[in-house]
Amino acid sequence: MKEIHKQKPHAIMFPYPLQGHVIPFTNLAIKLASNGFTITFINTESIHHQISKAKGRPVDHDLFSEARKSGLDIRYATVPDGFPVGFDRSLNHDEFFEGILHVFSAHVDEIVRNLVREDSTINSIIVDTFYVWGSVIADKYDLVNISFFTEPALVLTLYYHVDLLRKNGHFASSENRTDAIDYIPGVKSIMPRDLMSYFQDKDDISTIAHQIIYKCFEDVKKADFIICNTIQEFEEDTISALQQYQPFYSIGPIFAPGFTKSCISTSLWSESDCTQWLNTKPHGSVLYVSFGSYAHTTKHEIHEVANGLLLSGVNFIWVLRPDIVSSNETDILPVGFEDQVKGRGLVVGWCRQVEVISHPAVGGFLTHCGWNSILESIRSCVPLICYPLLTDQFTNRKLVVSDLKIGIDLKSTLSKEGVSEKINYLMAGQKSEEIREQVKKVRKMLEDAMATDGSSVANFNRFVKDLENKIGEVKKN
Repeated sequence: MKEIHKQKPHAIMFPYPLQGHVIPFTNLAIKLASNGFTITFINTESIHHQISKAKGRPVDHDLFSEARKSGLDIRYATVPDGFPVGFDRSLNHDEFFEGILHVFSAHVDEIVRNLVREDSTINSIIVDTFYVWGSVIADKYDLVNISFFTEPALVLTLYYHVDLLRKNGHFASSENRTDAIDYIPGVKSIMPRDLMSYFQDKDDISTIAHQIIYKCFEDVKKADFIICNTIQEFEEDTISALQQYQPFYSIGPIFAPGFTKSCISTSLWSESDCTQWLNTKPHGSVLYVSFGSYAHTTKHEIHEVANGLLLSGVNFIWVLRPDIVSSNETDILPVGFEDQVKGRGLVVGWCRQVEVISHPAVGGFLTHCGWNSILESIRSCVPLICYPLLTDQFTNRKLVVSDLKIGIDLKSTLSKEGVSEKINYLMAGQKSEEIREQVKKVRKMLEDAMATDGSSVANFNRFVKDLENKIGEVKKN
């Protein structure tokens, strides 16, 4: 009789219903399945519909059908999030996240109950750290509880130690302190301006986003394992400190197997192919501009960036997703802007970002500092101009500018002159040579971590072994 502790891992995966979370979760599913796991991947119905629509696929299309053809055991299902598919989640942000906090767990409970009843091989659950119910569901169905954090370890540890920020008056105080924070384990020093946006708030610290953060970062402390999309060498001290609390594994960067190509569609918008346009531009001459898939900005900021691009004279591709300002406002560029930049500027609603930034013509990236974008830029050896808008992006900027030194900061006071100055500094070549050399060094760190004997591979293998042992313990009990 086969020993139960040798049971193959079969994990249900629940990504957060946002583009920046679905991408690394999808890539992780492929990585795990390629290493012998059975995966049951659960998207919300809304995310599934958006991806299907963007790709022009029927709604009943299975996103992992191609992966299964290549021999990977990845099953796929969808779960309602409590709202109609046509509900505008971007426009009604607070109402949507109220539902995610208070209602969604009931739908999760139902689908997990049905899956476990139908398939006794399911033994673990991989939950996005920002969900508040991971430990409850895992305990209820005797599953090993794995929390997957898609952002850097620095962000995790700051959320993890919110009690210290409160105690020391840097957060949730009548007048938040503005001096350096030097008491977070594994963090030498960080300024309040580099905290996540929710910890920079002074007035309302009881918003729905705050409620989710408080609850989910208590829940993560009950996880059996935390896996993180970062690299040991990028955040050595922070990771070592976190490992004193819980089993923590830095297994990043979690890219698609081919990096620029993936058989799994994760885009929520129809993607423009910019390759032909890029092929006409000189090596390193194009600035890529994107503020990501989630955060909103103002029409004023868009105009300052647009006029800064005009002043700079550089070639550029600018991704302006349809709801970047608001779902109700799509006419956001200055009048005549696209005519003025014809030939040297291309404005698209969405694109295949990895293909664009890995193209030889791209020499810089004006970014919101999403963690996926940063890792992809490092892999493509592209330096950054940082303009964070929300959440972890302010903390990610610190990693880029102060720690890794692979980018420059576009100050929070936005002006067309300032935008133009930073663009020309980065794209001029000689002035930014030091940053470009540093990007090469950091890319080497990333590539070394991904190598057969690298830290991320070793950490991943250790995680798999520890998980298999834990599954055996759970099943014995």
